[in-house]
Amino acid sequence: MTQTHYDVDLCIIGAGSGGLFIAAGAAQLGRSVVLFEAAEMGGDCLNSGCVPSKALIAAGKHAHAMTTGEIYGVKPQSPTVDFEAVKAHVQGVIDHIAPVDSQDRFEGLGCTVIREYARFKDARTVVSDSTEVRAKRFVIATGSRASAPPIPGLSDTPYLTNETIFTLSEQPKHLLVLGAGPIGIELGQAFHRMGSKVDIIDVAAPLGRSEPEHAQVLVKALTDEGVNFHAPVKTQSIRKTKTGVAVDLDDGSSLTGTHLLVAAGRRAVTDGLALEAAGIEYDKGGIETDQYLRTRNKRVFAVGDVAKGKGGLTHIAGFHAGQVIKSLYFTPPGILAKGHTNRMPAAIYSEPELASIGLTEAQAREAGHNVRCVSWQFEENDRAIAERAEVGGVKLVATQKGKILGASIVGDSAGDLIQMISVAMTNNVKISGLAQIISPYPTRGEAIKRAASSWYTDLIFGPKFKKLAGFWTKFQ
Repeated sequence: MTQTHYDVDLCIIGAGSGGLFIAAGAAQLGRSVVLFEAAEMGGDCLNSGCVPSKALIAAGKHAHAMTTGEIYGVKPQSPTVDFEAVKAHVQGVIDHIAPVDSQDRFEGLGCTVIREYARFKDARTVVSDSTEVRAKRFVIATGSRASAPPIPGLSDTPYLTNETIFTLSEQPKHLLVLGAGPIGIELGQAFHRMGSKVDIIDVAAPLGRSEPEHAQVLVKALTDEGVNFHAPVKTQSIRKTKTGVAVDLDDGSSLTGTHLLVAAGRRAVTDGLALEAAGIEYDKGGIETDQYLRTRNKRVFAVGDVAKGKGGLTHIAGFHAGQVIKSLYFTPPGILAKGHTNRMPAAIYSEPELASIGLTEAQAREAGHNVRCVSWQFEENDRAIAERAEVGGVKLVATQKGKILGASIVGDSAGDLIQMISVAMTNNVKISGLAQIISPYPTRGEAIKRAASSWYTDLIFGPKFKKLAGFWTKFQ
């Protein structure tokens, strides 16, 4: 087969969040770009991750709302869930967003889009079945896919991942979820709210990377709804049954369900890239990169989930992409933008939501910081009280001088609220700055101001300031 040859500024492998951001930026800067993608444009986030899961969560939230109106004077009703209509809703959301990530759009920006698998031929050349590309720089943005833990029997048992669960022909009657991380929590709650019985199983405590007290709030909320947690407990084996699947636990018990969702981790997509031909180091954890996201082959960058130890979230891939664009086109040669930050936010879009940024209290102490923490609970927030949604609160982690090291928020809209802390950390605003913001009343965001203000409560209302207030009163 005769190959088409290109000699370009930039060659990108992978049209997920990171790859598309870089392709769009480079093309709009007048650079020649070839973009390879053999699967769906938009990658995991659009097609089987962030977008469809949030659409499903919205459906579950509406179903759940019908059962919880009594406290507001609204008679509860049992929802009737049309699973085909739910699937149509999810697909409709994907279809609405898809044009932004489409091949037509990127070709309109000036990119050459090749819908084939690509691999390295040598340190400066990438090839596919029909194309050979020589480029000044390369970006690998192939992302990650769901991984299956080495549990006896799993490979012989039908199971779902986030990549396949949205194609189900029928709603699970009883969904067993292997993994109590963000994916397992989000999808487990959503399916439970639509009428599925749900059991979540994990070898470790749920959400072990979160602030423990906030993780417990979320687990309790799901448990109160009827989701069953089995954690920490080790899965001994998994087997197919006549009615679905069985999970045998090391405490001697067994769980049986109609479907199994494996949400127990992800692995970087590096197979088929022939990275050795380009002198690129990698292992099962992903591609080795330096602090600037460069591989051992300095012409090649890796971004997002495929960059070992540096990915895991869609907005991390976006951040990486922005840093690569800076390195390539906005800084002098030899001056590169770092591909890591201590202020990366994350959110779990369950109900209540759980959002975090920076270091947890434990991580800050382990790093050697002299830590002080302040908190404010939503049970003391008037908006939360008015909405009868008082679960959770805000926790700020800082140094003794008020430098913010991290934060955690659990409660309604936590994913939106954490952005206030992100702005503060980005601009080096201390606890004192958060204490001085003016929040509209009543809003949930007041809890952040209240938490920050509590930093000064003992000082302002202590003996020293009482004496000062008394002194100034004499002159009034």
